[in-house]
Amino acid sequence: MELSRKHMVASNYRFLVYIEVIILLSYFSLPGLNLLGLASPVVRGNDIDRQALLHFKSKIIGDQLKVMESWNSSIHFCHWHGVTCGRRHQRVTKLELEYLKLTGPLSPYIGNLSFLREFSLAGNNFYNQIPTEIDRLRRLEILILTNNSISGEIPSNLSGCLKLTEVEIEGNQLTGEIPTFLGLLSNLKYLSFAYNSLRGSIPPSLGNLSSLETLALTRNSLSGIIPEALEQLTDLSYFSIDDNAISGTVPVSMFNLSNIIIFSIGGNKIQGTLPSDLAITMPYVNFFSVRENQISGKIPVSISNASNLNILQFEGNRLDGDVPSLEKLDKLFAILLDANHLGHGGEGDLHFLCTLVNNTKLEVLVLSENNFGGVFPECISNFSTTLLHLVMEENKIWGRIPNGIGNLINLEVLGISQNQLSGPIPIDIGRLQKLTIFDARINFLNGTIPYSIGNLTMLTKLALDFNNLQGNLPSSLGECQNLLEMGLSHNNLGGPIPPQILGLPSMSISLDLSSNNLTGDLPVAVEQLKHLSEFHVSQNRLSGLLPNKLGNCVSLEKLFLDGNLFEGPIPLSLSSLRGLEALDVSNNNLSGRVPEFLVSFRALRYLNLSFNDFEGVILSEGVFKNASATFVEGNNKLCGGIP
Repeated sequence: MELSRKHMVASNYRFLVYIEVIILLSYFSLPGLNLLGLASPVVRGNDIDRQALLHFKSKIIGDQLKVMESWNSSIHFCHWHGVTCGRRHQRVTKLELEYLKLTGPLSPYIGNLSFLREFSLAGNNFYNQIPTEIDRLRRLEILILTNNSISGEIPSNLSGCLKLTEVEIEGNQLTGEIPTFLGLLSNLKYLSFAYNSLRGSIPPSLGNLSSLETLALTRNSLSGIIPEALEQLTDLSYFSIDDNAISGTVPVSMFNLSNIIIFSIGGNKIQGTLPSDLAITMPYVNFFSVRENQISGKIPVSISNASNLNILQFEGNRLDGDVPSLEKLDKLFAILLDANHLGHGGEGDLHFLCTLVNNTKLEVLVLSENNFGGVFPECISNFSTTLLHLVMEENKIWGRIPNGIGNLINLEVLGISQNQLSGPIPIDIGRLQKLTIFDARINFLNGTIPYSIGNLTMLTKLALDFNNLQGNLPSSLGECQNLLEMGLSHNNLGGPIPPQILGLPSMSISLDLSSNNLTGDLPVAVEQLKHLSEFHVSQNRLSGLLPNKLGNCVSLEKLFLDGNLFEGPIPLSLSSLRGLEALDVSNNNLSGRVPEFLVSFRALRYLNLSFNDFEGVILSEGVFKNASATFVEGNNKLCGGIP
């Protein structure tokens, strides 16, 4: 009896040990468990999840990277690419297939993954609507469908996913309105529907999302006003509603959201003024944009206390008055104040610029289209070498370009056109070897173009039109091998055209030397301008024959040679300029017959042959059919043509 009892105890002990081994093997999902013949369905994985994933796979019609090939029966579905399962139940908890070039509709079977917590398909080409079955995902916390082609409306039954903390569906084709039920998702911290086609207004119910930190609705078709209820979003740090059609005023209470870091409402129809205590109530703001609205009044003096500001965008509004000191804003990266009514047109308007001298991070400063007056500040020469863009066009700034402008050795854009600047272009301009755009049109600049301008080998645009520049064109301009367009028209430049300038094969947009006193022949180097679209040498004193090589400029659309002393016939080589839209050779001494090839120029919409010495019969086909597009008066030896 005693022996039998001991045997039974020993057997029970062995059984318990056996069961513990089974449990351990089960925990680590060892494949050897099947050898014991006791594997359970849980260990094999939930077949519902497996079937749901296979249905998801079956909808994918494009898989350039062959990602879905790993989704096969040779390995457990928990090890398929992008799939993560929970250890305990072997149920799918994450499905992450981001930026894998997958194409296909979203499968409704996704709703069967009832343990799913994170679902991300960002950066693919999934299309059609979000399936209504998504409401079954009661454990879902993160939904990311960014940058796909998903259409339709935001499904109303998304309200069933009450555990959602993050919803990112920007960069799709969503339509309809933002549903009010989103206000029920009380755990939401991140909500983005940016870059879609949503319409209607922002629902006040979003103010119920007390945990919300990010609200991004940029580039939709939203209208209406900013709801005052959003003042309740005290944790909000990112607020962006740019590029919609939102109107009204910004609720004053919105400026009291003290955790705001990014505040961006540009590109709307918002009116009103900015609060005087702006930077005090938003102490952490580093990106502040109200660009392209209808905001009026003054820039708050308190903005100088926003010591964390990186980017300040006030452009395209109706702001006026003085710009306050920006001395304390030593983290500023970009200041955009253009297209307002700032300044008074007099001395002192630009004093605020000198408060930026000690800023070592400033890269972009744009002040165009305002009412700034006064002398071009010398202190700009002492700006940090980090400055890349200095744009002050369309103001009333006078005086000289500071000689120290060459200190800004990293400058890429210098825009000072349409002011009242005088004096010469500083020789030190040649130190700006990273300059790509130099635009000083419509001023009163005088003197010669410095030879050092040839050091600006990165230039793509040079615009000095409408000044009082004199002397010869510097041949050093031929060193600017990246020039796409150059405008030197309406000055007092003289001498011959250096062949080095016409030998710039990079020139593709426009070369305008018109309304100067240039002399001599048109150099044969003009043949290098094979990519040029517009060539203007009107109103000079150029002479000689038109070079045959002009026919090599096969990309020309506009050719203006009028008001010179050219003689001889129009070269037959010009027959290759089949893309010409406008040709003006009027007021020269050209002779011979009107070339017949002009009839075949289908793009030609303007032809002026007036006041030359052409002879023979005027053609009657092509552009010559249009009497309002063809001008031939002042050629006494011509006859015929359309009356």
